[in-house]
Amino acid sequence: MTVYDPKAPEDFAGRHVTVAGLGVSGVPAARALAGLGARVTVVNGSDGEGERAQAAELEKLGITVRLGDGETLPEGTEVVVTSPGWKPTSPLFLAAEKAGVPVWGDVELAWRLRGPDAAPWLAVTGTNGKTTTVRMLASILAAAGLRTAAVGNIGVPLVDVVLGEGRTDETAYDVLAVELSSYQLHWAPSVRAHSAAVLNLAPDHLDWHGSMAAYAADKGRIYEGNTVACVYNAADPATEELVREADVVEGCRAIGFTLGTPGPSQLGVVDGILVDRAFVENRQQQAQELAEIADIAPASGKAAPHNIANALAAAALARAFGVPATAVRDGLRAFHPDAHRIQHIADVAGVSYIDDSKATNTHAAEASLAAYEHIVWLAGGLAKGATFDDLVRTAAGRLRGVVLIGADRALIREALARHAPDVPVVDLDRTDTGAMSEAVREAARLAEPGDTVLLAPACASMDMFVNYNKRGEAFADAVGELAAAGH
Repeated sequence: MTVYDPKAPEDFAGRHVTVAGLGVSGVPAARALAGLGARVTVVNGSDGEGERAQAAELEKLGITVRLGDGETLPEGTEVVVTSPGWKPTSPLFLAAEKAGVPVWGDVELAWRLRGPDAAPWLAVTGTNGKTTTVRMLASILAAAGLRTAAVGNIGVPLVDVVLGEGRTDETAYDVLAVELSSYQLHWAPSVRAHSAAVLNLAPDHLDWHGSMAAYAADKGRIYEGNTVACVYNAADPATEELVREADVVEGCRAIGFTLGTPGPSQLGVVDGILVDRAFVENRQQQAQELAEIADIAPASGKAAPHNIANALAAAALARAFGVPATAVRDGLRAFHPDAHRIQHIADVAGVSYIDDSKATNTHAAEASLAAYEHIVWLAGGLAKGATFDDLVRTAAGRLRGVVLIGADRALIREALARHAPDVPVVDLDRTDTGAMSEAVREAARLAEPGDTVLLAPACASMDMFVNYNKRGEAFADAVGELAAAGH
């Protein structure tokens, strides 16, 4: 596949581009392409009221919108730009392949719209922790006085950012902190970051990628063409292997991060201090102090191990860009986690209530459970094909009790029966949104003073809630009701 070398922004004037999917990335891509003079057709499988409203707005810009048919390739299409969620096996893409039409994602489009003087990208991917790490990274870069933004899969379309770059002094970025999903990386063959990190790898989205090997390969694309540093997790050998397999610019370094004492070319932790043995003059014998663990935003009274790992990865990318040690400390101190990511809701009757609704898979839930000593675990939802034996086996010694909700709760209940048979389990046979209030009351009944009631579902939310945010909000509301009732 030809890799695009951006000596100048790609010219789309007069080209027929098909955009696959309305939504967070599809609509901005369609608008941008129309503004660049392309002849744009948007195709979308569904044809509901919301889609029709979006179509009406796009048609005012001269964009053709075809609703109810996302499978047929429009005649004359020269390139397809897809939203991240569309599977590679979609009939539209198979038709494009047969016709010799390239398929790009929104990230690939953004990369091709960059000029040669555009801000470099510091890119982050991984099964879990991407958003937190990217936001930590942006905070560190800002603390160094750099003009930056956290963009990409974090919710800020890269196409909009790239087209806005350089229009005024205020939008001329020095560097961008870019979150990339495996979906986005699959469709972004040309992206070449300054430095990049893969935080971790665990089975996820295998129904989309087809296999763990394909999922890992797409994650590994983030390292291709890196110029300064490929950052990997020393506790996850699969991430280091992706570095070994990557084709990088000569002189690009492999930089590890570890929760233990770092070796040369690593960042790690010594006596509660984050230290750098990678970006120092004599890394064989010297280490640079960066920050204290206490500087990492303690969502629940202490920094969870996986959040320390996220901070180390962010620090490694920032240091690769030449950021001073003091900016790492100041940036971590200034950072505050997003809602629903190990968010402390309240203490009620000596019990701490923590919302980690963002833990939508077993890998994320395992990290969350590892942060607390005595837990009443609130879990369940849509399993997405996951199994729970390893998760339960690892967490069993920390569990005071478990409250299960959601469509696939039986899978967790069965794993608990096998690996934690003495742990009390409350199985709520309901999937309505009101189940959360009952679940929190049951968790409070099982908890003892000093315990943590932890919402870390290890499952997706769509069986009961619109998204994980709404699930977390329902949990917070239920905890508020509990506190108001005087428990």
